Amino acid sequence: MKVLIIHASAGAGHRRAAEAIYNYLKEHDPGLKLELLDALSKTNALFKFDYTKGYSFLIKYARIVWRWAFWATGSLILRPVSRQLARLINRLNSRELIRYLEQENPEVIISTHFLPSELAAGLKKQGRIRSKIITIITDYGVHPFWISPATDLYVVASDFTRQRLLLEGVPLELICVSGLPFDPKFMRHFDRRVLAHKFGIDHKAFTVLLMTGSFGLGPLEKIAYALHHDCQVLVVCAGNKTLYRRLVKKNLKQVKVFGFVSNTEELMAVSQVIVTKPGGSTITEVLIMELPPVFINAIPGQETANIQALAQYGIGVCPRNIQALKDYILDLKDHPQKLEALRQKMQAVQKPLALKELERVIR
Repeated sequence: MKVLIIHASAGAGHRRAAEAIYNYLKEHDPGLKLELLDALSKTNALFKFDYTKGYSFLIKYARIVWRWAFWATGSLILRPVSRQLARLINRLNSRELIRYLEQENPEVIISTHFLPSELAAGLKKQGRIRSKIITIITDYGVHPFWISPATDLYVVASDFTRQRLLLEGVPLELICVSGLPFDPKFMRHFDRRVLAHKFGIDHKAFTVLLMTGSFGLGPLEKIAYALHHDCQVLVVCAGNKTLYRRLVKKNLKQVKVFGFVSNTEELMAVSQVIVTKPGGSTITEVLIMELPPVFINAIPGQETANIQALAQYGIGVCPRNIQALKDYILDLKDHPQKLEALRQKMQAVQKPLALKELERVIR
């Protein structure tokens, strides 16, 4: 059976979910003929640039524009026009991808981004491919762009997400609440003492992880300064080299600074709280790690919807300022029972068998 796992390199969460699926199926179902593809690699250069660099620019420097675009494309009033316009633009700029899907015509297409989902569903509706189309919605909320007629199954993170799909008119039998795919490394057993020694930190200290994705956005420096007298702080600056140099130069007591990291799971394992952006993949990982989150710097639209979804389960806070953030974290530090209560709520929501369930529905 030929299985195409397709994503789009606009935000790391789509890629991470696709890679997790590919790696799991490669190991557990060697009879499958697998391919992992970035949909944007088969679109024209300008379209790819707009999707990647344009998206990065908007969320870093023009969030008010992004907020308006997200609202306009989701509005019931404007949706008929915005959806048709988006479909036309997508088809005109993705001709190579469309030809590729027709030529390959895999038995199963697993998509972790709405662009390839829409194009594949359109081809299937026209009878040009016969693939079973499985869309993995990588956020906990649902923008209407995720919904395309001729999709065979929507795999979602939570009951909250399922309810949003039902409100959009998706039939119940097309929705599978099995959770978002994640790298199995987050399921490993961790020895906190050993990891603390590896990082050169105190394994007994209450530790807060600051991590906001590949751009290192948000007031990480101010948060580290606010907390460093009372907590051990791990700051992942990722691609924000200016922030990295500045924090290293300051050499704050109880603050450990990192650039890009590939061992996020280990940093989570030595921490009691994480301050992070509410991306869908990040939320899934912290749920699996049972690491209570504090959300900052949410992208308007999909990430604010993620916050609303987690709030339904009593998980995650979004403090109004740094002082409120500090007060909340120190309250958790002083009351371990509150931390334990949060972990129990996270256990009730987590979906550790997401990949196994996806393997089942492929057949």
